[in-house]
Amino acid sequence: MEIITLVFFAILGAIIGSFLNVVILRHNTGRGLQGRSGCFTCDRNLKWFELIPVVSYLIQKGKCRSCESTISAQYPIIEGATAIVFALVSWKLLAPFYVVYSLVDIFLLLITLFIFSILVVIFVYDLYHKIIPDKFSLMFSIAAFLSLVFTHQSALLSFPYYLDLIAGPLFALPFYILWKVSGGRWIGLGDAKLVIGIGWFLGFSSGLSALALAFWIGAVVSLVLMYAPQILPKKHRFTWKSEVPFGPFLIFATLVIFLIYFDFFGINTFLYFLV
Repeated sequence: MEIITLVFFAILGAIIGSFLNVVILRHNTGRGLQGRSGCFTCDRNLKWFELIPVVSYLIQKGKCRSCESTISAQYPIIEGATAIVFALVSWKLLAPFYVVYSLVDIFLLLITLFIFSILVVIFVYDLYHKIIPDKFSLMFSIAAFLSLVFTHQSALLSFPYYLDLIAGPLFALPFYILWKVSGGRWIGLGDAKLVIGIGWFLGFSSGLSALALAFWIGAVVSLVLMYAPQILPKKHRFTWKSEVPFGPFLIFATLVIFLIYFDFFGINTFLYFLV
């Protein structure tokens, strides 16, 4: 039963990932989400069997059936990554019995899948364009706040709830200060907006761990990119002045902390290994 459930959510994630690719590629281009997908080179509308997540790309060997132009590897990567994320989220929220006990459980599962779908979009968009659209940050923050309220439905007057309630704005404040003081050179305002949702989604203790982990990962990756230039083309090599988007590190850390430890009511012990 567990394997069947994981496979179901993985397939669902791959299908959602295919849609997320459309959102990422069409956002801010003047094109809506309506209309069928087509080849960017020959402009031919794709058939249904050319739109099967991951599978179609592999069968066609990454090329258009008509003009044989190369299809971006982003498609199967996002579809596969979303499939993995959906399977992991279902494992986290439904294990060990894979049973949904109430409407609240169903809501929390759906809203968590929605949250990570939005985070996938932000991750890729920030990686490509070094900007986080306000629309996506707002959607994430609203969904995160709702998940916080429903998770705390039995402890609305407890101290941890109030601490988690202010976690979003509290975490965003130092990011905003860094952005203001540096004029946007050190960090982007979009990161501050993203952190609001992270604070509400993970809560204070887990959210603090996610921020610490993001800075550690960001530091390690930045050092590797700067001191291993031979792995990158010359025009893409990094220096101390290179702009590295921080959003993907925040999102990856959020996923890791969510999977490792997700507790609104106690002190996240993982925190002590990071700070």
